Amino acid sequence: MIRENLAGKRIAITGSTGFLGTALVERLLRQIPDCHLVLIVRPGRRGAEQRIRREILKNDAFDRLRELHGEDFDDAMGARFTAVAGDVGRDGLGLDDEGRAALASCDIVIHSAATVSFDSPLDLAVEINLLGPVRIAHTLHELGVSPHLVAVTTCYVAGSRRGDAPEIPVDASPFFVDVDWRTEVEAARQARTDVERQSREPERLVEFRSRARAELGAAGIPALSAKTEQLRNRWVTDQMAERGRARASSLGFPDAYAYTKSLGEKALHESKGDLDVSVVRPSIIESALAEPFPGWIRGFRMAEPIIISYAQGLLREFPGVPEGTVDIIPVDQVVAAIVMVAARGVRPDGIDGSDIVQVASGSVAPLKYAQLVGLAKDWFQEHPLYDNRGQPIAVADFAFPGRGRVQGQLNRAKAVLDRTEKILHRLPLRGEQAQFAASLDERREQVDRALGYVELYGAYAECEALYTLDRLLTDWEGLDAADQKAFAFDPRVMDWEHYVTEVHFPSVIAQG
Repeated sequence: MIRENLAGKRIAITGSTGFLGTALVERLLRQIPDCHLVLIVRPGRRGAEQRIRREILKNDAFDRLRELHGEDFDDAMGARFTAVAGDVGRDGLGLDDEGRAALASCDIVIHSAATVSFDSPLDLAVEINLLGPVRIAHTLHELGVSPHLVAVTTCYVAGSRRGDAPEIPVDASPFFVDVDWRTEVEAARQARTDVERQSREPERLVEFRSRARAELGAAGIPALSAKTEQLRNRWVTDQMAERGRARASSLGFPDAYAYTKSLGEKALHESKGDLDVSVVRPSIIESALAEPFPGWIRGFRMAEPIIISYAQGLLREFPGVPEGTVDIIPVDQVVAAIVMVAARGVRPDGIDGSDIVQVASGSVAPLKYAQLVGLAKDWFQEHPLYDNRGQPIAVADFAFPGRGRVQGQLNRAKAVLDRTEKILHRLPLRGEQAQFAASLDERREQVDRALGYVELYGAYAECEALYTLDRLLTDWEGLDAADQKAFAFDPRVMDWEHYVTEVHFPSVIAQG
């Protein structure tokens, strides 16, 4: 069914340069040999096509296709896609006439572009995650076309809740706080204006310049001015990220990513008109179970910084519930589910005629937090990381305190380091004192990093929602044996000990 239904189709994709998007492009090019992809990417300095060739096609995800086509790989891939310069953060997607024509020719549009950072500035998350789907719908309406639109969001649009989180529209949930998404957009844009103005107030500019001088010493005016402006921009970004966290928390979301994705779903539902829309919600996407090869990953995802920090001896405790579920899902299962939804078309048999499919593991094959930590301890005892003196780092027993306690401990450690640093700066830094200063800087960086992880990921570690998969499993049972073999997305098969220790950890360490 899947190959047949997608045969000869023109499929537009946003977000193809990201982790999920790269895996999706590879899977379609390899397993649907007669489809054509229209890849909408921001052009950058080299143009859209060069960016696709450099950032997507050179990835090791394409090694199987490279081996298949040999020297003809570049030409074979070039015949399979059309590069379109566009930006979901701009009205009209920033398309020129050729780009609009290419989009208008498509049978299916898969929208996976997002800012996925949990600490994105509020306005950036709003422009891309909230308004991006709306802009796609509006552009398709302007073009007078009605392709099947598959929008990728996240299970965490359900917010910080306990118990079952079903495949229903976000505003159908009793936990959803109903806010006007248009007002949220206006408020985020106004917040950017306010913060930019505050950053230019005289007292703040004096502060930025003083910090720049402290960092650069006797640098010339051009270097000092550049550093001052860099510090100002960083302050603005930090302030906007904090506003995003605060607004998300006030509405019951773990961060600005989940908050803006949730309102993006609502905004798309209100803006879709006569478009056929399907929504695919994955949980935390991690390395591949099998496709394009076991362990394939692109960049560190959510769990990796915590795993590495534990192996380095940096984190000995982290907020979370030992019996709580860590809901992760391999990227190839998410890709297979997206391809399946694109192939079957919209199936409006849910609330309000919605077609929502969640791709998660916690409700059918739960990985417990304590189990993950136990696997990590055993694995890193056998495969330790090494410190800068070449000595193996011993991993400790892991504790599961509340988030407030961990943050308090790290803040106290940070305060001690601050006091020590002030005393040290009064002394001449020679010999052992210089070495101690260097180790102090390294320790301070580690504490800052750990504190950031706790603030960013603590809410996810404490999440007790179980994402139900009724529609996903119904779709799975409706596939024939050939489709199930080629496009596997049944999370019930997950053997977490095998996946974590033989697939995921080795891949993470190889990347790090």
